[in-house]
Amino acid sequence: MNASVKRLLRMLSYAALALAAAALLGYAFLPQPAEVEIARAERGPLEVTVNEDGKTRIKERYMVVAPLGGELLRVHLHAGDAVRAGETILAVIQPSDPTLLDARELAEAEARVKAAEARTQHAQALSDRATAAYNEANTRYARIEKLLPSGAASRDQYDVALNALRTATEDVRAGKFAVKIAEYELQLARAALTRTQAGAPMSGNRLEIHSPIDGEVLRESEGMVAAGTQLVQLGDRRDLELEIDVLSADAVRIPPGAQVHLEHWGSAKPLEARVRLVEPQAFLKVSALGVEEQRVNVIADFVDPPEARSRLGDAYRVEAKIVVWKGADVIKVNAGALFRYAGGWAVYRILDGRAVLTKVEVGRTNGLETKIVGGLKAGDDVIAYPSDRIRDGVRVQARAAER
Repeated sequence: MNASVKRLLRMLSYAALALAAAALLGYAFLPQPAEVEIARAERGPLEVTVNEDGKTRIKERYMVVAPLGGELLRVHLHAGDAVRAGETILAVIQPSDPTLLDARELAEAEARVKAAEARTQHAQALSDRATAAYNEANTRYARIEKLLPSGAASRDQYDVALNALRTATEDVRAGKFAVKIAEYELQLARAALTRTQAGAPMSGNRLEIHSPIDGEVLRESEGMVAAGTQLVQLGDRRDLELEIDVLSADAVRIPPGAQVHLEHWGSAKPLEARVRLVEPQAFLKVSALGVEEQRVNVIADFVDPPEARSRLGDAYRVEAKIVVWKGADVIKVNAGALFRYAGGWAVYRILDGRAVLTKVEVGRTNGLETKIVGGLKAGDDVIAYPSDRIRDGVRVQARAAER
């Protein structure tokens, strides 16, 4: 091989090395694919909820008051002690000497009897009206339930009728409780009148006050008492309901009978409840940030039996999620993938390793996931939380943790 050929081969080798170095240098300066977090459009259920703190409360709380003046003898009952209707002695009162009572006190005792009689009649009338309303609600519900399968009645009509039946059932229960308590108060008032009339013996004339309900003691008192003094507060914590205050703007979105999920109440297993009433009047409440808000109380009944929530008591805090809309089978995507574009909404869809700007139509959202009405199909990959580096056509790749 002559010298000219060797020189040519050497030059070609140098040229090849120079080209390789230039290629490597050019590749090093090429823009690298942007690392992104990938989310996938999926088909599945979606719930939109109003999330607020709530508290439990005993539905029927009863305050036992002294029907006459005298010395309240100590009874060993304390908060949390169980009581039985007609059996447990709540208090024993040693009445004052009837001969020392003036005409005004005797007149007051007689007036209390008459007032108790009027309350009993009124409670019975309300109970009868609640029973009539229940019968009407039950008839309507049964009729709509039969029409629902044929489509002659809508699902909304069925839900309204079912909630009306639940409310009527609760009204009947409350009405019967009110009649029972009114009759109990009438008995106490009559017994007190007997012990304040002239000629009533002082010895052995103690008045025993028995519990009007099955439940437990919430608060108690002792010492000298006058007529009308509060003695014992009773309630049955197996008979709890929920009070959840929400913004008035959210209250109008809550349908009758809405499902309620209760979390972080002291157990890992959530509890379920149903909205019975959205109170018609709002109230002013100042938030922790000092903002004045119009709030509305939402009352809900537990679906789970008392055994599943035996550790809950009166005024316990719960975290409530009130379902205002539910979709059983929708296309949904991470809400962080959506952004405003040209007066609507858009996402960056990933096709062949590149970000493709895609306009979409959106529906309901719960803040975490959003329903997609158009523009995406189940299985499409999109970029979640796109940064300002992402543009239409930019090469992208999944972050290392997602590969």
